[in-house]
Amino acid sequence: MNIALMSMALSHGQVMQQASMSVMDMAMGNAEQQGEAIQKLISTNDVAAIQHAAQPHLGGNFDLKV
Repeated sequence: MNIALMSMALSHGQVMQQASMSVMDMAMGNAEQQGEAIQKLISTNDVAAIQHAAQPHLGGNFDLKV
Protein backbone atom coordinates (compact mmCIF):
# COMPACT_ATOMS: atom_id res chain seq x y z
CA MET A 1 0.00 0.00 0.00
CA ASN A 2 1.50 3.32 -0.91
CA ILE A 3 1.55 6.44 1.19
CA ALA A 4 -1.20 8.21 -0.76
CA LEU A 5 -3.70 5.40 -0.18
CA MET A 6 -2.80 5.20 3.50
CA SER A 7 -3.26 8.97 3.83
CA MET A 8 -6.68 8.83 2.15
CA ALA A 9 -7.77 5.93 4.35
CA LEU A 10 -6.66 7.76 7.50
CA SER A 11 -8.42 10.95 6.39
CA HIS A 12 -11.61 9.02 5.62
CA GLY A 13 -11.50 7.41 9.05
CA GLN A 14 -11.09 10.79 10.72
CA VAL A 15 -14.04 12.25 8.78
CA MET A 16 -16.22 9.28 9.73
CA GLN A 17 -15.25 9.66 13.39
CA GLN A 18 -16.04 13.40 13.33
CA ALA A 19 -19.42 12.73 11.72
CA SER A 20 -20.19 10.10 14.32
CA MET A 21 -19.30 12.47 17.14
CA SER A 22 -21.50 15.20 15.62
CA VAL A 23 -24.48 12.85 15.45
CA MET A 24 -23.86 11.76 19.03
CA ASP A 25 -23.69 15.40 20.16
CA MET A 26 -27.02 16.14 18.49
CA ALA A 27 -28.61 13.08 20.10
CA MET A 28 -27.28 14.07 23.51
CA GLY A 29 -28.64 17.60 23.05
CA ASN A 30 -32.07 16.25 22.15
CA ALA A 31 -32.04 13.88 25.14
CA GLU A 32 -31.06 16.75 27.44
CA GLN A 33 -33.91 18.92 26.12
CA GLN A 34 -36.39 16.10 26.58
CA GLY A 35 -35.14 15.49 30.11
CA GLU A 36 -35.54 19.15 30.99
CA ALA A 37 -39.06 19.15 29.56
CA ILE A 38 -39.97 16.08 31.60
CA GLN A 39 -38.55 17.63 34.77
CA LYS A 40 -40.53 20.81 34.14
CA LEU A 41 -43.69 18.81 33.50
CA ILE A 42 -43.24 16.71 36.64
CA SER A 43 -42.66 19.79 38.76
CA THR A 44 -45.97 21.33 37.66
CA ASN A 45 -49.18 20.56 39.49
CA ASP A 46 -51.24 20.75 36.31
CA VAL A 47 -52.74 17.27 36.05
CA ALA A 48 -54.28 17.98 32.64
CA ALA A 49 -50.87 18.89 31.19
CA ILE A 50 -49.32 15.70 32.55
CA GLN A 51 -52.15 13.58 31.16
CA HIS A 52 -51.89 15.30 27.77
CA ALA A 53 -48.14 14.66 27.66
CA ALA A 54 -48.67 10.99 28.46
CA GLN A 55 -51.40 10.51 25.82
CA PRO A 56 -51.36 13.50 23.44
CA HIS A 57 -53.73 11.87 20.94
CA LEU A 58 -56.63 11.77 23.40
CA GLY A 59 -59.08 14.65 23.60
CA GLY A 60 -58.13 16.25 20.31
CA ASN A 61 -61.29 15.20 18.48
CA PHE A 62 -64.86 14.65 19.51
CA ASP A 63 -68.00 13.39 17.79
CA LEU A 64 -71.07 15.60 17.79
CA LYS A 65 -74.54 14.41 16.82
CA VAL A 66 -77.44 16.83 16.53
